[in-house]
Amino acid sequence: MSTRLYELAYIVSPDATEQQVTDLHDQVAGIVSRMEGEIQKTDNWGRRKLAYEIARHKEGVYVFEVISGSGELMKEIDRRLKVTELIVRHMVVRIDEEQKVAERMLARRQAEAQQRRLRRGLPADAPDEVRRPRDDDDENPDQESEE
Repeated sequence: MSTRLYELAYIVSPDATEQQVTDLHDQVAGIVSRMEGEIQKTDNWGRRKLAYEIARHKEGVYVFEVISGSGELMKEIDRRLKVTELIVRHMVVRIDEEQKVAERMLARRQAEAQQRRLRRGLPADAPDEVRRPRDDDDENPDQESEE
């Protein structure tokens, strides 16, 4: 069973109380712990205006969670949220692939920076130098000129 990283976003009905929103989070947390997953981050954005009306609702309580676990775990969470009346909308997105792409891009950029440094005769692993003022640059107003 492979562990992947997912983002779960759900919008709770604006009629729900804070306790009901907390209970929904606890329900998700219970499923995650029972199926050997882990909630890495929970972010409650609170009541926000919806982009468009959904089921006669113009507002909703937005909750985002980052969960590491299996596909079966996310299928179970998806199944449970579909039948929960307080949930206006929900969405599960696998985000570990996006992170891998971002890491590959960062590694490629670092390699290109090292190659540029080597071509300029600088050490490959040193951070880029702070730009030194040239003679034709304006003088720093804080420095006194020597006369």
